[in-house]
Amino acid sequence: MANVLWLQGGACSGNTMSFLNAEEPTVVELVTDFGVNILWHPSIGLEIGHQVSELLESIVAGKTQLDILVFEGSIVQGPNGTGSMNYFAERPMMDWIKDLSKVSAYVVAIGDCATWGGIPAVPPNPSESTGMQFLKKQKGGFLGPDYVSKGGLPVINIPGCPAHPDWITQILVAISTGRIGDVLLDEFHRPKTFFTDFVQTGCPNAISFAQKVDGHFGKRGGCLFYEVGCRGPMTRASCNRILWNRQSSKTRANHPCLGCTEPGFPHNDLVKGSVFKTMKYLGFLPKSVPVGNSKAAYYARAGFEKAMGTLDKAVVGNRPQFETSK
Repeated sequence: MANVLWLQGGACSGNTMSFLNAEEPTVVELVTDFGVNILWHPSIGLEIGHQVSELLESIVAGKTQLDILVFEGSIVQGPNGTGSMNYFAERPMMDWIKDLSKVSAYVVAIGDCATWGGIPAVPPNPSESTGMQFLKKQKGGFLGPDYVSKGGLPVINIPGCPAHPDWITQILVAISTGRIGDVLLDEFHRPKTFFTDFVQTGCPNAISFAQKVDGHFGKRGGCLFYEVGCRGPMTRASCNRILWNRQSSKTRANHPCLGCTEPGFPHNDLVKGSVFKTMKYLGFLPKSVPVGNSKAAYYARAGFEKAMGTLDKAVVGNRPQFETSK
C-alpha cells in the first residue's frame, strides 16, 4: 500500500478535475486494484480543520508514512518570501511543503503551476510564485536544484494545463507497484514515456504542416502553426497518442496546441497579441521553429517546400487547395 497526500497551492483545481476523470486506471481502480491509500485530498478528503493539521503533523513527525507527496499549483512565496499569501493549516503552505518533502519517499508535481510556476509566475509575479523544482526553464524552484526525495529521485514533473489524467494515475501506479525505477525522466524531470513525442505526432494536420498550408479557426484543413500560434511541432506531449477522453485532442478539434507541457508556458509571458497568433519577424518569418531546426535552415527549407507546393499546383491544375502560408 502506498500512502498519498495531495496538497494544493496557487491553483485553479484544474488538475484535480482532470485526475478525477482518469480512465486507465480510474481513481477507484487506484485504490481497489493498486493499493493507493489517499491520506487526504483537498477536494475529496473527508477530514477537515484540526483533523488535517493533526495528519500533517503526524507525517512530519514520522508517525504516519508518506510514500507520495502530490502537489498541485504554484508555491506561493509572497509577500517578501514569507509565504503568508497562501496559508494552510495555520502555516504558510510553503513551510508544509518544505517539511513534507523531507519525509516523503517521492514527490510528484502535477500541472504547469507546480512544475514551472505557470500563469501565477508570469511577470511581474506579485505572489512570488514558483514551481517545485523549476521556474520556467531554470532549475531550482522552491526545493532547489539538488533536491532528491528519500526514494532517490528529484521532483517528478507531470506538466500540462491541465495534465492528462492518465499521465497522473499511471505514474502513481508505477510508484505504488515499485516500478518507478523503470520510468526514465528527461532534463525537465518529465517521464519520457509521455513526453518524448511531439504533439504534432498523430496530428491530422501534419501533412498540411509539411506542405506549408495555412489553417485558421473555424476552417477545416490546413496547419495552425503558421497563423494561429499552434506549438505542436515544438511541444513534447502524447496528446495525439493518448487521446483525451479516448476521443480527441486540441489539434484534432481544430484548436492550436498552446505548448502547455513545456517549461516556457505560458509562452511570451502572455504579451498582448501573442495568444492564438503566430509571432513573426518581418511579418512572415515565425519566431519559434520546430525543435531540432536552426531558424536559418527552417526558413530555407520552408521556402523551398512552399515553392514546390506552388509548382505542384501549377502542374496538376485546379484541385481543392487551402490558402498557403505567407
